[in-house]
Amino acid sequence: MSASNYPLATATWDDAEYQAIQDVIASGMFTMGAKVQEFEKQFAAYTGSKYCVMVNSGSSANLLMIAALRFRKESPLLAGEEIIVPAVSWSTTYHPLQQYGLKLKFVDVDRDTLNYDIDALAAAVTDKTRAIMIVNLLGNPNDFEAIQAIVAGRNIVVVEDNCESLGAQLNGRQAGTFGVMGTYSAFFSHHISTMEGGMVVTDDEELYHIMLSVRAHGWTRNLPKHNKLTGTKSDDAFVESFKFVLPGYNLRPLEMSGAIGIEQIRKLPGLVSERRRNAAKFQSLMADYPQLRIQKEIGESSWFGFSMIVEPNAGFSREDVVRVFNEHQIDVRPIVAGNFAKNEVLRWFDYEIHGTLDNADELDRNGLFIGNHHYELDEQFDLLRTALNKLIKAKQ
Repeated sequence: MSASNYPLATATWDDAEYQAIQDVIASGMFTMGAKVQEFEKQFAAYTGSKYCVMVNSGSSANLLMIAALRFRKESPLLAGEEIIVPAVSWSTTYHPLQQYGLKLKFVDVDRDTLNYDIDALAAAVTDKTRAIMIVNLLGNPNDFEAIQAIVAGRNIVVVEDNCESLGAQLNGRQAGTFGVMGTYSAFFSHHISTMEGGMVVTDDEELYHIMLSVRAHGWTRNLPKHNKLTGTKSDDAFVESFKFVLPGYNLRPLEMSGAIGIEQIRKLPGLVSERRRNAAKFQSLMADYPQLRIQKEIGESSWFGFSMIVEPNAGFSREDVVRVFNEHQIDVRPIVAGNFAKNEVLRWFDYEIHGTLDNADELDRNGLFIGNHHYELDEQFDLLRTALNKLIKAKQ
């Protein structure tokens, strides 16, 4: 085992990834090029999507996704319009929404699945609602059948932050593909790692072309000759080289990240399968500890990590759990960002809270999570059982 007996995250690389890096170094092409393009093609195929745009992080993927909604020709998502968000996610789920001037409506999560409380979501949707951000938390897909029933017949756009849930499925369909766009992360601790990296998938050609422009300076250079953004490009490369049509960024990934991604996507089915095998063992183990509530699976989770929420009558506190885990060198963290609506940064936001956020508050006070990995965790689970037994014995 490593310095931590049960680490939060470990590398999924072997010689193939390091050779891919060396091949890029030898080529002399370091910013996005053919390797990134090939990875995008393979990632789109894996998710069952028509298009994929790779960027430098999952956070940038969320930014790019919201930008695409703002700049589309029909029904653009304008400043001041309402987007519903779950109360529990990572900071950069929310920040692009603030940066594009949207009004956020926070909705509570379900106490068991940790995704949207479906009843609360249904009640929160009004004629003012223009968009819903779906967040698939810790590998767990949302109940998309229920969500689709809520939005049916309404002019509401659905997008997904699937950065924690690559490889998750519901009824045979990949999480991240239920909305008009979905985002993914390839940061070190996620299901695949490309150093830093993120992806957006979509079946909408116009949104795809907008993202190609916004990703790189808002210029036309990376657009196909015939495109949904500018029509037909000039054949004059000099004219098109510095032609700017949208307020863009530089979110381009490195060519090394694309090359690593090609190797990682080959391993992805096996990585997810091993995480699911570990999850079955974790669920069995935790059945012996009803003092701690674990996440209820929807569909087929890809199990980013293993959450635990200390029940009110447990006889011990979250602080007790963290202390014992630290003593046994089990890495532990809060559940994502907890109840995000409690953060001071919201003074910069236009937002409201629908009803109460009781479940998000409980998760925020009493929740934690430990890691899952792409290899067998029998030794780590033995250690987890030892730590939990010590905790319970000490509190008896």
